[in-house]
Amino acid sequence: MKLSKDKKILIAGLGLMGGSYAEALTACGFEVGAVARRQETIDYALKQGIIKHGTSVIDPEYIGQFDIVIFAMYPHAFVEWIENNQQYIKSGAVISDVTGVKCSIIYKIQAMLRPDLEYIGAHPMAGRECSGVENARMEIFKGANYIVTPTDRNTPEAIELCKDLGRVMGFRMIAELTPEKHDEMIGFLSQLAHCIAVSLMVCKDSHHLVDYTGDSFRDLTRIAKINDEMWSELFLLNRDVLVEQMDLFSEKFALMRDSIANGDRETIRQMMRLSTERRKYFDVKQEDDES
Repeated sequence: MKLSKDKKILIAGLGLMGGSYAEALTACGFEVGAVARRQETIDYALKQGIIKHGTSVIDPEYIGQFDIVIFAMYPHAFVEWIENNQQYIKSGAVISDVTGVKCSIIYKIQAMLRPDLEYIGAHPMAGRECSGVENARMEIFKGANYIVTPTDRNTPEAIELCKDLGRVMGFRMIAELTPEKHDEMIGFLSQLAHCIAVSLMVCKDSHHLVDYTGDSFRDLTRIAKINDEMWSELFLLNRDVLVEQMDLFSEKFALMRDSIANGDRETIRQMMRLSTERRKYFDVKQEDDES
């Protein structure tokens, strides 16, 4: 299947990410429908022109008209939906998702999926510190990264279709990783960062410090305002990898702590020089993107 404007796209789960997908794909000229738990969500999306139509009930006839189905649900809800409702999806349809962990989801769903359906995993590396369709913005994809996570069960056509979805929505870079490499990468770049931010916020009662803080604390803790239901599920689904990344961080943090305690200025400076050098990679990448 090739991505074309005659393909009808269903967004299953219309929160921040599902709503942003719907808005971006609608703006690109696709016919986009949605399934959501609450009718108020559908009504808002219709009023804002985010979707063309939608439903808050599992309607087999409605679900069966779509060529592409993108799941923007919590991982457990995604699995349960496939278990209970995959029989309603159109034969030959391609399924994708926005799930932030892959190994614990992809293999489970591919094992239970009908043979006339294909599921290709994807992860948009974008978001906001808020939730709900009312906060959906297709602009969050501009300059962001998009990761496709194929397995040996995926066809080249489905992989390319998934990448095309990322391209039409305006992502900066389309990458391809195995589910295992994805979970290792996301465990370090995203989940560990959130663990650090949360730990920093809870280690000290800081409500009275807001009048004195500078940009460094605000920048470090921006992601500490967190959806505890979603992120706790993601952490536990990727627990082995995440614990490895946390141990790696703990080792270096302990080295910094001991160097300070022992007055070892040279080790402190070595760590700072290496940190500065590695951070430049990100600055150069951003400058290249902006030029």
